[in-house]
Amino acid sequence: MSGKALRIGVDIGGTFTDVTVMDTSDGSVTFGKSLSTPDDLVRGILDAIAVTGRPPRDAEFIIHGSTVAINAILERKGAKTALVTTQGFRDVYEIGRVNRPDSFNLAFRKHVPLIPRALRFEVAERMLYDGSVEKPLDEADARGVAQAIKAQNVEAVAVLFLHSYVNVAHEQRMVELLREALPDAFITASHHVSREQREYERTSTVAANAYVGPRVSTYLERLERHLASDGFNGNLLIMQSSGGLCDVATAREQCIQMLESGPAGGVVASQAVSGVMGLDNVICFDMGGTTAKACVLQAGAAALSSDYFIGGYNEGLAIRIPVLDIKEIGTGGGSIASVDEAGGLHVGPESAGASPGPAAYGNGGTLPTVTDAHLLLGHLAAERFLGGRMALDVAAATRAVAEHIATPLGLDVPLAAGGIVAIATAAMANAVRAVTTERGLDPRDFALIAYGGAGPLHAVDVARELAIRTVVIPQAPGTFSAYGMLTADLRREYAQTYRAPLTDEGLRGTTEFFITLETEASAWLRSAGVPSEHTLLEHAIDVRYVGQNYSVTIPLAPGSAQAAVKSAFDAAHQLRYSHNAPEEPAEIIAARVSIVGRLSKPVLAGLADGNGIPGANALIGKRRVRFDPRTEIEAQVYDRQHLLGGDSFDGPAIVQEDGSATVIPPNVRVDVQSSGHMILTVDQ
Repeated sequence: MSGKALRIGVDIGGTFTDVTVMDTSDGSVTFGKSLSTPDDLVRGILDAIAVTGRPPRDAEFIIHGSTVAINAILERKGAKTALVTTQGFRDVYEIGRVNRPDSFNLAFRKHVPLIPRALRFEVAERMLYDGSVEKPLDEADARGVAQAIKAQNVEAVAVLFLHSYVNVAHEQRMVELLREALPDAFITASHHVSREQREYERTSTVAANAYVGPRVSTYLERLERHLASDGFNGNLLIMQSSGGLCDVATAREQCIQMLESGPAGGVVASQAVSGVMGLDNVICFDMGGTTAKACVLQAGAAALSSDYFIGGYNEGLAIRIPVLDIKEIGTGGGSIASVDEAGGLHVGPESAGASPGPAAYGNGGTLPTVTDAHLLLGHLAAERFLGGRMALDVAAATRAVAEHIATPLGLDVPLAAGGIVAIATAAMANAVRAVTTERGLDPRDFALIAYGGAGPLHAVDVARELAIRTVVIPQAPGTFSAYGMLTADLRREYAQTYRAPLTDEGLRGTTEFFITLETEASAWLRSAGVPSEHTLLEHAIDVRYVGQNYSVTIPLAPGSAQAAVKSAFDAAHQLRYSHNAPEEPAEIIAARVSIVGRLSKPVLAGLADGNGIPGANALIGKRRVRFDPRTEIEAQVYDRQHLLGGDSFDGPAIVQEDGSATVIPPNVRVDVQSSGHMILTVDQ
């Protein structure tokens, strides 16, 4: 092996930390998986890398995605944070958009700000929408506010001044004054994270960036330090919610970009797999230990959204960053099953996590989870979990399901376990509907790529729920998101509010904005210090019908004529909202530039060709399995490591591998591809 031939992808989940190591000298891949360590995430990373036996010091790149940012917000365990804003706009953050999507829901509650009102401060200043100064920054007032914040012993400060997306001067000066008064605090301004209009969304975004900033930046510094002590001197790159990579210095400043970094890795990997297999329309289905995620690829690409709501649109916090359009629900392998006072069975969103974990883990957990249910139905082998490195406790799982589910409902244990799995499957099918049927897309027109440790366990049931005929189980699905990080490119999005009619003249006016954004983007790519094989600049504009509130992002080729852009916008609006108005005038709202620094892509090694029938070393036995909890039948058990290209077989079967297991009920055909991926054809 050459000295710096390794690339390591690391994905921290709520239950497991996954690692994929690629040796670029020969294309070999090593996978590692170990329980996450919530008390010390860095230790969990080092433990998972150690499982692979490949030391960090031999790596050229370590690419990392983490749930640390999103968890800090969901658990409300971020920093004590203050907000500084324009005089008279202190309550914008709390008022929000006054949305009431569910008008008759008596239990409805508004979003809960991360920063309490007592820690929101106003400063006398005012910019106008065109960047001109109506009221200069009152430095005496600003200094007084900085001292008042200092007296509150805050850890972070967010700065949001009105219309600073056009003129950043007042924000920049306020940041300087805050850094003088609070040299150890994390200080961030709205123009650091968003240069687009809408003061509430910008306020919410910069507040969240400050709220997670100390925790994320400290975590990244510790990770850098520990890797360096192990001899790593390569490039540490961070996966962003957009599906691109950035350098660690950028991630420490724009921590909020890491919100969906783990799920984004799976979507990027799905793009690579769909390209290899010639699939244009794909549903990405990711089920881990804590959550399940769904995303759609059309023509091999995922949609980017500029608005994201932590906790959902109805009651969530608005975040304005580029993020892959992923729907996430709180159902995973570790989701806890419970019975309510009315005798209703529920699964999630509470998770047993990594510690104590499901009852079957034997770490002190006593509550039943989805993983426990699969074990009792025969879908998991107690002695082969994580390749045999971790034995599952069948007796503990039985006690948990019997005590908390079966006995209260008057059911036998297998039927109770089947109910847990069925409810989890229904929840995941709804997540897929949220990115398909709710947006005018027919799931039957898509193939389903299932991954994550628990994804292959539910893949066929989810497909049948949605009448999907083709399911793909990629190589090493249990560490698929970590692999995706190795296939990503350096990428950063730049946007600037630009208001103009959608006319030829209005389009020509974008030129100046694009030049400015390109200059900034190119400077960032150079500063990242990561050699890339090819640089690509992508232009886009946000367009809306005149009188509308929200826009659609349209790719823009240089020299595009108004008629072509308007036609593209009408088509995109129809696709997204199922209606359009071609006769209505439109306007440009923002200009966008994406810079992509292409990195060489690892290629998974293919399989040797077989004779169409799994060999004796692949068929490792039979066991009694319940696909229907009322009936136990005998299923063939295959070791995926020994399946060859061209092998085919029918269900009922279980395919076992390190990190996951694929459940193949009757009337499902399995074809193993030479690429190493499995295609399941589901008889509806």
